[in-house]
Amino acid sequence: MATSSQIKVLAFAGSLRSGSLNKKLVHAAARLARQGGAEVTIADLRDLDLPMYDGDLEDAGGIPQGALQLKQLMASHDALLIACPEYNSSITGALKNAIDWASRQAPGEAPLESFKGKLGALVSASPGNFGGLRGMLATRAILEHLGVLVIPEQFAVARAHEAFDDAGNLKDPRQSAGVQNVVSRLLATAQKLKG
Repeated sequence: MATSSQIKVLAFAGSLRSGSLNKKLVHAAARLARQGGAEVTIADLRDLDLPMYDGDLEDAGGIPQGALQLKQLMASHDALLIACPEYNSSITGALKNAIDWASRQAPGEAPLESFKGKLGALVSASPGNFGGLRGMLATRAILEHLGVLVIPEQFAVARAHEAFDDAGNLKDPRQSAGVQNVVSRLLATAQKLKG
């Protein structure tokens, strides 16, 4: 059970693929957050079964169960830790779709309740030399527009197809330290905001 001072972090990757490098990264970051004393829940967007956002679908049947589950997860955690893949120099369709559904207002809910006042941290992984940086920057802009306080620290794991050992840990101490810096700052900031 979480203590009153324990930070609750919702961690997920913006990719659906089972072998996703960003899923590996979010698991590595989650381990570091747990070592830092946080309670971490890892969500998989594929498990939420989110249809593509369609206003007609919402009008006909309301917000789908997977989207309501995501909104509940976001509401019950202090912070979001997101691994952001880069598709064609921007955010992935899966991550944008999840954000779009979570932004929909459920009955009895304030506008953007899942996002406003939430703390966020971003990491990314890519086989390329930039490590998915452009996807991370696009995600930051969207989240900040929705009211998330995204910490300035971020880290992109370049050449990520070579970055992980068989246990899913980052092999390069500099990359591991970069992710650790993001996680540590997220937890420290969340603790200050929690008072």
